[in-house]
Amino acid sequence: MTIPTKKGKAYLIGAGPGDPGLITVRGKEILQKTEVLIYDYLAGDRLLDFVPDDAELIYAGKKGGVKHTHTQDEINQMLVERVRAGKIVVRLKGGDPFIFGRGGEELEELVKAGLDYEAVPGVTSASAAATFAGIPITHRNCTSSVAFITGHERPDKDETSIAWDKISTGVGTLVFYMGIKNLPSITANLIKHGRDPKTPVAVVRWASMPYQRSVVGTLETIADIVTKEGIKPPALTIVGDVVNYRQKLDWYEGRPLFGKRIVVTRTREQASELVSLLGENGAYCLEHATISIHPPDSWQEADAAIDSLADFDWLLFTSINAIHHFFKRLQKKGKDCRALHGVSIAAIGRVTADVLLEYGICADLIPESFTGEGLAAAMVREGVDGKKILIPRALKARKVLEETLAENGGKVIIAPVYQNVPPVYEGTVLREEIKNGDVDMVTFTSSSTVTNFVSMLNVSGNDELQAVLKDVKIAAIGPVTAKTVRKFGLSVDVQPEIYTIAAMVDSIVDYFKK
Repeated sequence: MTIPTKKGKAYLIGAGPGDPGLITVRGKEILQKTEVLIYDYLAGDRLLDFVPDDAELIYAGKKGGVKHTHTQDEINQMLVERVRAGKIVVRLKGGDPFIFGRGGEELEELVKAGLDYEAVPGVTSASAAATFAGIPITHRNCTSSVAFITGHERPDKDETSIAWDKISTGVGTLVFYMGIKNLPSITANLIKHGRDPKTPVAVVRWASMPYQRSVVGTLETIADIVTKEGIKPPALTIVGDVVNYRQKLDWYEGRPLFGKRIVVTRTREQASELVSLLGENGAYCLEHATISIHPPDSWQEADAAIDSLADFDWLLFTSINAIHHFFKRLQKKGKDCRALHGVSIAAIGRVTADVLLEYGICADLIPESFTGEGLAAAMVREGVDGKKILIPRALKARKVLEETLAENGGKVIIAPVYQNVPPVYEGTVLREEIKNGDVDMVTFTSSSTVTNFVSMLNVSGNDELQAVLKDVKIAAIGPVTAKTVRKFGLSVDVQPEIYTIAAMVDSIVDYFKK
């Protein structure tokens, strides 16, 4: 029997303006099954996280004034060749591929070759730039018409195809793509053809990104303002009375942490909540994981404990990692939460207890103070004399909990279910970011993140460490972490009263507001 040849298909996807959260659900769905990805400069790099690790990645970006990585003919050829080879090929383009994205040209080549394809629209940069700058590009009190115009026509054209005499006064809002280099010519043409020189103009760079920057002027002043402020591509220009609404609708750049660059030292898997909350408040997060989570060198202690769960009176969880890795091992041994029947369970804090609920477990005890000391004190009040207590945790951890319980008559068994390992990481990038003044604050969520962070910086001692971080603020999630920070001679600028990620972010916001 002849095995049918796998049929390839091309997907032309609009990546949106840059923020990975703005890609469509359909676009993300296709990225997750990509075999070959041909992507552009303007497509946010974090979108690559959605692509399978074994996919072939081909960068085909173009930047003004720089030699193109691949010519348009080469891109067309790569699309055709790989689809013919039976691959799922994704062409990822910034914004919407059918709005100044040459998407139509690329699909024409696929049609000519008789190949299968699908086009997925994206959030176009024009609407994104306006929305993220607080500018409604249409407003019934100002205008009911808008035009998208290229600010960079093909250089080989003998004459312009832009009807300046018609658009200058015939359309309410004008949005120019790729027009920074030609901005003086654009504004001169609009004024020449009847547009009021006092017409408001906004230029928005890197729309939707944490480092977005907007400037506002008028047709007669905006070119000079852009030059003075050093605004470079990629940027869009919005012309019209709607620009005036930015004064009261600037929701994005007006957020409390906008423009602040904050280092997150948690693992990428753990950092999502912290990065998300900081990002919602406008911060630009620099992720430098100081910990890599690995299985323990041996499962002997954990397996022995799991095999005799019925003998324990208490099971204590002191971290989210401990929960995930304990239950993963429990399932590996063919058991589930039913194996915990009759065992009382304590969680070190509210967030830890919430994660337990994901496994169908409601914590019997949550201390008022979310620390090892707080949990130990709460357990002692419950009565631990003669009780057998299991603590699944990291291979290396503070001993205050187990020692306090043992001193009060508890029979404590420690079962390592994971270990924290410093990642294989070259700290040069981090040192350079700090040296260049690109870091406003570093966040620490455990003592190990502090210790590993210092190790990554590769300093000769506390004096050099303090010199490197002299202009950088430090946030610690709680007193234990703060104590470790001070051990290195550093000051703690932010420490929340409640030791949670959400409270930590609130405290950071309050700090920068002051």
